[in-house]
Amino acid sequence: MGKISGFMEYGRELPSPRPVEERLRDYLEIEGNASTGQLQQQGARCMDCGVPFCHNGCPLGNLIPDWNDLVFKDRWEEAILALHATNNFPEFTGRVCPAPCEEACVLNINDDPVTIKLIEKHIIDHAFEQGWVKPLPPALKSGKSVAIVGSGPAGLACAQQLARAGHDVTVFERADRIGGLLRYGIPDFKMEKHLIDRRMEQMRAEGVEFKPGVAVGEDLPVERLTKDFDAAVLCVGSTESRDLSVEGRDLDGIHFAM
Repeated sequence: MGKISGFMEYGRELPSPRPVEERLRDYLEIEGNASTGQLQQQGARCMDCGVPFCHNGCPLGNLIPDWNDLVFKDRWEEAILALHATNNFPEFTGRVCPAPCEEACVLNINDDPVTIKLIEKHIIDHAFEQGWVKPLPPALKSGKSVAIVGSGPAGLACAQQLARAGHDVTVFERADRIGGLLRYGIPDFKMEKHLIDRRMEQMRAEGVEFKPGVAVGEDLPVERLTKDFDAAVLCVGSTESRDLSVEGRDLDGIHFAM
């Protein structure tokens, strides 16, 4: 790592949220932006752990120490390559993930953890600003077709990976727009929806076909999936609530999430 003593020199620092007076006029994201210098200092806090437990904390196995170090060294284009190596959509996770990686951070044992989520978000935002995020269409086509049912984060990631492998991919979504929980379950103040549309443009250029407003099993018979496609992937979410008999269930203010 570039700054072996960084965790002793710099404290954890997050950007201030946008002023309340400004936020009252819109529904946009409330988190402010960090400067490049701030982000490099935060990246310098990564400890060069013998065992980086942040890898275990992250469900994706993100290469967190690698891109922390690259940000510290101002090597942003390499940082986005390391980030995209394990994560198709860091602009989503960098905003809405609960950051179990930070809970697992070794520095969190007796200090404040590294601002991993903040750095992740700014790597991808900077990469888009610089034009480094481009379509990656396959060099060869497999001749195989895949239907994906559901356009939430699982369906979109699956679609992008399969399209890049050379398959013809069609994503079916019963709602009138693509995105699933990303679009209809997350408010704009946490994640603005133009981020989804931006990724969809990239995926279309990679060969993914989107078909919103199609409910498989109603508008499209299930038999068509096995007849018209070589494979089908079910990435549907849960839109119905499930009651649980737990202590406190009957208290005021307890509501179903769905």
